[in-house]
Amino acid sequence: MSDRDSRFESAAAVRARIDTGKPHSARFWNYFVGGKDNYDVDRAVGDHIKEIFPGLVDVARTSRHFLGRAVRYLAVEQGVRQFLDIGTGLPTADNTHEVAQRVAPDSRIVYVDNDPLVLAHARALLTSTPEGRTDYLDANLYEPEEILKAAGGTLDLSKPVALMILNTLGHVAAYGEARSLVTRLMAGLPSGSYLVISDSTSTSEGMIAASDAYNKSGAIPYYVRGVDEIGGFFDGLDLVAPGVEQVTRWRPEADTVAVEVDAYGAVGRKP
Repeated sequence: MSDRDSRFESAAAVRARIDTGKPHSARFWNYFVGGKDNYDVDRAVGDHIKEIFPGLVDVARTSRHFLGRAVRYLAVEQGVRQFLDIGTGLPTADNTHEVAQRVAPDSRIVYVDNDPLVLAHARALLTSTPEGRTDYLDANLYEPEEILKAAGGTLDLSKPVALMILNTLGHVAAYGEARSLVTRLMAGLPSGSYLVISDSTSTSEGMIAASDAYNKSGAIPYYVRGVDEIGGFFDGLDLVAPGVEQVTRWRPEADTVAVEVDAYGAVGRKP
């Protein structure tokens, strides 16, 4: 582990990069899913937004459940053994590597984020089964070719990879640019690879109001999009049934009741 650990900044250097005076999406989301890695400023904004739109808590929690179902589907039913998770966020229960390696111990997972607090928790993300491997890249979504090049040190990019971008693309203000970033990432992956995306959507007045309030908080803005725009990320791919759907209605567990949420997701396969 020594050479892997050497790539990380010192704890003091990482702490110096963490701005506790402004809310941050990873910490805000962590608060909503019941995590402990957040600050007063994140909780204050979270509580304010819950007053405006309590349904955002359901969006956060059900989006996490969507991640688990998508990973299990890919690992169990499609035999995928490689996952590239961009916009990792803070570790909680059932992270991508935990879900994948629980059902397929030889799975390899690369996490990508450039948030200093996520970096501070990266060692927790780097746990792995002996048969598989887990790695973390401190990298930027806006440099897709660099991400792919670095990920190739852990993943075999000649074999199918599941590219996962959950609750992240809303930070890209221009829809055209967001689509371009996804296209460039998928271009570097072989036939048989998969794209998994979920995001909050502008499907209710409450969600739009919550998004506006969040964007006025001083945090990096997050823009909610229409369902058709979520679908546009999958152009050229073969959508897995049921297609672009509310995250609660995408292959739900048999014993669960699908609540209505303003978040949509899908899984698509590269021909």
